[in-house]
Amino acid sequence: MKRAPRAVLPRAGQRVLCAVSGGLDSMCLLHMLDAWRRERDRTVTAAHFNHRIRGDAADRDEEFVRETCAKWGIPLTVGRGDARAFAKREGLSLEEAARDLRYAFLRRTAAELECERLYTAHHADDNAETILLNLVRGTGLAGLTGMDWERDGLCRPLLGVTREELEAYAARWNVPHVEDETNADPGAAARNLLRLQVMPLLKELNPRAVEHIGQTARRLRGVDRSLEADAAARTAHVEVQEGRATLSMDALAQAPAAVRPRMLLRLFDLLGVGRKDVGAAHLEALMDLTRRTAWGKEGRLSLPHGVTARYCRRWLILETRPQTLTEIQLIPDSPLRWGDYTLTLLDRPEDGEGIAFFWRGRPGQSPVVTAAPCPPGERLTLPGARGSRSVKRLCLDRRISLAERDRLPAIYVEGRLAAVWRLGVDTAFAPEGGAPCRFIKIKRHIEEDGHDAQ
Repeated sequence: MKRAPRAVLPRAGQRVLCAVSGGLDSMCLLHMLDAWRRERDRTVTAAHFNHRIRGDAADRDEEFVRETCAKWGIPLTVGRGDARAFAKREGLSLEEAARDLRYAFLRRTAAELECERLYTAHHADDNAETILLNLVRGTGLAGLTGMDWERDGLCRPLLGVTREELEAYAARWNVPHVEDETNADPGAAARNLLRLQVMPLLKELNPRAVEHIGQTARRLRGVDRSLEADAAARTAHVEVQEGRATLSMDALAQAPAAVRPRMLLRLFDLLGVGRKDVGAAHLEALMDLTRRTAWGKEGRLSLPHGVTARYCRRWLILETRPQTLTEIQLIPDSPLRWGDYTLTLLDRPEDGEGIAFFWRGRPGQSPVVTAAPCPPGERLTLPGARGSRSVKRLCLDRRISLAERDRLPAIYVEGRLAAVWRLGVDTAFAPEGGAPCRFIKIKRHIEEDGHDAQ
């Protein structure tokens, strides 16, 4: 039996909640926690959830847990839910629905009772089964790392204990329990089939199969955490504001291939929507978006949680808020309404505000000039400056708010950033002497109440 890390065990003064189904595993855990409680005069509370899947048998299990907790002097909270109705309503499998309802109840109960930790009886065989199920269904590295001893207040102190060891413990201490009759049916669930037919074969090949699967999972967990740490470091300076996260393609390209998907997942974390339902197909689609979008164009992709991905000029932008401003080509002498502004490309300066730039192309060649939102990481080298600075930094220096910065028109010439309104013209496009230059007349619209349009 492998001992749980000390950090997983209840600490002095902690109130803990134990999830109890009535089966052998959870009753053994409750018995252990009860012994700990009696030795230290601490508080342990039990929680039982009736999924109403098995009719009278489920009610029998609930009554058994009630009687045992009363006999042992352990406070008990019971919850009930209709897993079948929930599964139908949410489009889940019955197993998924039961799990979601159960954990929602357990988390809610722990919060209401001010229990700092929630204990479940997952053991080494459960862990091995989970890893194998993930493997045959298709999984990334994280799916092969198995269960954690502790995560977000959920503790599994029996992960180093096999089912056989728990059976021996129950026999030694006369721990009462009830049997779920569906556990003996290999057709009731995929896990049952694995436990009843596959695992015995693996143990014939190697009696220590469960132990070795767990050891491999722990090694892989170290690799997984290392890759996550690398991804976090590489996205530490990602531009994040409400409803938007922006990643430089250069940062993505410089990362090892194994880290790139994790960097993309970090964007979902930074947006606050989380990674749930973001699968390998979505991540591959994001990478494909960056590969197939032509220079100077913009590609878009719809993703889970209402997220839209935009890729333009080597910037990947994930957004949850609507984004109406896109890149549009300016046609000479044709006023264009773009956001809060009207932009007019001219071959000569005119009265009024605007941007003058010099085109160093071939004589007679007309450059493609576009207006677009400017990713904050783009850089400008302004006249008199010692080097380039990011648009984000330049806006901060000029006290331009984030909301206004995102609506400033950026001017691109043949795909290169030439200027950003209110910031200036890059030295590569700065007019020289009396050389002919082009001019973009800019007019900002004023609402009827006298305020700038937003």
